[in-house]
Amino acid sequence: MSRKSAPKSVIKRLPVYLRILDNLIRRDVEIISSRVLSEETGFTAEQIRKDLAYFGAFGTRGTGYNTSYLRDKLLRIIGLDKQTRLVVIGAGHLGKALTRYNASKNPYVDIVGVFDANPEEVGTEIEGMKIQPIADMSDIIKAENVKVAMITVPAEVAQKVADNLISLGITAILNFAPTKLNVPGNVHVHNADLTIELQSLIYYAMEDEKQNLGGNNIPQKP
Repeated sequence: MSRKSAPKSVIKRLPVYLRILDNLIRRDVEIISSRVLSEETGFTAEQIRKDLAYFGAFGTRGTGYNTSYLRDKLLRIIGLDKQTRLVVIGAGHLGKALTRYNASKNPYVDIVGVFDANPEEVGTEIEGMKIQPIADMSDIIKAENVKVAMITVPAEVAQKVADNLISLGITAILNFAPTKLNVPGNVHVHNADLTIELQSLIYYAMEDEKQNLGGNNIPQKP
């Protein structure tokens, strides 16, 4: 099957497999079975085999997968066999944290620019990178041929920022602003709303607490 025919759900699982393989290689594990991959990822072995089958045959029946070989294949499939240049728009607390982490811990990306509208932030540094004014964004994106951007701006300006980025040739956006972006069909957006994730997690914590309280509150016979 072609790369474009793979469902989005499959594409989202590939980086999970890649992270596991990175860890296994650091531990000098040369061969891994789909069963062990299942234990490491939480996905079923059948699901893993089906996901990988979209892109070819990478394992040996009865033996498993060579970790280095599979990692190299996944890097090429995802497009991480060379560093991806990206820009970060918004240098608040979240923007700084994401920039700092990706600059120091993520070998697959190269942050070529961090931009903010706040003059108090412009000129300060994150991991040796100077925060630049929004006005400089166009020159950097065009000069570096950037296609990927992270948005960590307030919700009320996120759409305007996205429109500007798209006009400059950005085709993939990781959106941390708590709002839905309206983009053309050729632009891909992944939304990462940390507030919603936390609130949904709290629901489960409260449900567990209610069940525990309910179990302790046993009605007494009259």
